[in-house]
Amino acid sequence: MPRPKRKAAVPTRSSDADSSARPEPKKPRGNQFNRIDQLFESYVNKTLGLIDPEGIEALCNDVNVNHTDVRMLIFAWKMKAEKQGYFSKDEWRRGLKCLGADTRPKLKKAIEGLDKELKVPECFEDFYSYAFQYCLTEEKQRSVDIETICELLNIVLKSEFPNQVNLLVEYLKVQNDYRALNMDQWRSFYRFFKEVDFHDLENYDSSQAWTVIIDNFVEWLKEKEKN
Repeated sequence: MPRPKRKAAVPTRSSDADSSARPEPKKPRGNQFNRIDQLFESYVNKTLGLIDPEGIEALCNDVNVNHTDVRMLIFAWKMKAEKQGYFSKDEWRRGLKCLGADTRPKLKKAIEGLDKELKVPECFEDFYSYAFQYCLTEEKQRSVDIETICELLNIVLKSEFPNQVNLLVEYLKVQNDYRALNMDQWRSFYRFFKEVDFHDLENYDSSQAWTVIIDNFVEWLKEKEKN
């Protein structure tokens, strides 16, 4: 397509030139935030002023994502949601602004692609720690029960380390030493999966400051292999 012909420039006075050099004022973003707030209102529990578990279930239905899907946990991470099963308006605004989603179709598309957010190792490590913190539902709680840990492992790590997660979950369910785990133990699982070859465990070095539960897990794996 040929370019349209340009009209000859109209001579300007120096005052006109100065005016044109000034940056144009930014357009107000009120409409975007209004739309984000309207979406919030469509899911909010008006008595609590929060999106509660029922509202989250409605959201999951609208975006066609199961509430146990890792992408919903990633969504909570993007919002920096503090209380499991509840989203405040400030958290909702933060998350949707970050995702550039101010309509339901945009939000659906954004949530569908959220797993791509974790391709960067640093992002995944931050998300992995957040997943544990999100399960701390009581004030001053520092540990998460074994059953929840097993569910979390399946949601967060199984897609990347399916065999390792299956074995670890099996071990956690039969061991009797721990009823709950802390953040250090949780982080040690991911490090272990990344660094240790499960095929023969030859590169496992117990002197490398592993948590005791990892040492116990390795012993269990070796005994399992013998049988």
